[in-house]
Amino acid sequence: MSILESKVYVGVDVASKHLDFFFPDTGKSERIKNDTEAVKDLCVRIQGQSQYMFVMEASGGYESLLCAQLGSHGILHSVVNARRVREFARSMGVDAKTDQIDARVISQFASVLKPIASEAQSDEERSHTALVTRRTQLVDLITQEKNRLKQTWDPYAKKSVQKMLKHLENELESIDKLLVKMLENDKKNQRKIEILQSAKGIGNVSTSMLIAQLPELGKLNREQIAKLVGVAPMNRDSGNTMGKRFIMGGRGNVRAILYMATLVAIRHNEKIRAYYAHLKSHKKASKVAIVACMRKFITILNHLIKTDQVWETK
Repeated sequence: MSILESKVYVGVDVASKHLDFFFPDTGKSERIKNDTEAVKDLCVRIQGQSQYMFVMEASGGYESLLCAQLGSHGILHSVVNARRVREFARSMGVDAKTDQIDARVISQFASVLKPIASEAQSDEERSHTALVTRRTQLVDLITQEKNRLKQTWDPYAKKSVQKMLKHLENELESIDKLLVKMLENDKKNQRKIEILQSAKGIGNVSTSMLIAQLPELGKLNREQIAKLVGVAPMNRDSGNTMGKRFIMGGRGNVRAILYMATLVAIRHNEKIRAYYAHLKSHKKASKVAIVACMRKFITILNHLIKTDQVWETK
């Protein structure tokens, strides 16, 4: 039996105040507080039992403490897409929803799909990830305020929105400067940063996102990295959709920044520009061609990091 097949996938339902676990090897459920002391106690108790891999949904940051402690204790863990878990539950006919049921479903989901373990992060890497997450939040807030500005006719309301926009844009600028400093001081990932930024289309923001939220880059094969980001084509042959392929799942924040980087690369990166032109010459729709370029871009970057090469411009 392989190491992967022998893993025991412990399902974790994450809430702000507590964590529910389902251990499939014993069939037992357990609840602990979602605080430092309780999580540390669990990790000490579990440490050394290498068969366990803890799997949880992304829960708006409430999973961060558990992930940090599991990583620091050398315990395997993975954060999976919540929508995929819900679809799996429906396919299994599970309509009831409680914390214990959710933990059991996550365990079953993981035992079938065998998610890739997340990388353990240092304190500096967790800080980098937190700033990248905050940047994403600020961009979303700026977009919301810009939409409100278009919809507001009252001059006083407009002035309030404009003041908020200015504040948010200043905060975004401050975080961008902090991220640049973090990249400059990141000795552990210095070579990876150099390789990423050798590719036209990859700037400081996209580098920070890839370093913080895609640490597996350079450690997986091309199919795995494309699937992890959510740019791998999936079959959906049913009814009128025969022969069509879709992308789904993956890490949405990474995919969004990769999309913007790819648009720049289509204009300025010779290899990606040529590939886009090739796809368009074969009558591919623009959206399909862009997604294909995203997939090619991330798989090339993955290969370069894996083989320790910078992007060749010629």
